[in-house]
This record gives sequence, structure tokens and C-alpha cells, in this order.
Amino acid sequence: MIVSDFRNNEAESQFEIEADGQTAFVEYYGKDEKIFLTHTEVPAELRGQGVAAQLVENTFKYARDKGLTIVPLCSYVANFANNHPEWAMVLSEGYQM
Repeated sequence: MIVSDFRNNEAESQFEIEADGQTAFVEYYGKDEKIFLTHTEVPAELRGQGVAAQLVENTFKYARDKGLTIVPLCSYVANFANNHPEWAMVLSEGYQM
């Protein structure tokens, strides 16, 4: 599987990566210094290959590097956060597991 660089598609309000010519994304909206992650979607052909985890981890890195706080409203993102306590520093208060 070939995965391209992570990007913030501001026009669509989603973070994206390309894998095998298809786009996986996590939708968001921002308010002040917070990013509310609302929905993660990976094309059916790519599911179970770690694409969503790579996408969310890159989103967390983006937030860390920009000094932003993540509010995980998407169940996948919340589950990822629960399983990766090393990212607690980017989570909004009350979401730190």
C-alpha cells in the first residue's frame, strides 16, 4: 500500500491521506484553539490496514505542532485516544484518559 503525505484540506474542513489512490479523511471544525474531530472515514478497500490510525496520529501531530487542542467527537478518534495515552497532551480537558 502506498500512502501519501498527510494534508489539511481547509476547503473541505478535513485532514486527509491518500492510500492506493483513495482518500481517507477525518472531518473537523475549529473554534479558538480547539479542533473538534467529528467523523473519520476510510474507503472500504483500505479498512483494517492501519490507514485510520495513521491518519489520526498525523492529525494529533498536526495539533501538537500548531499548539491546538483536540476534542474527539468521533468514536474512532476517542478510541484511538484511549489506546494511545502518549497523546493525552493534545486532548481537551475531560478527554484525557
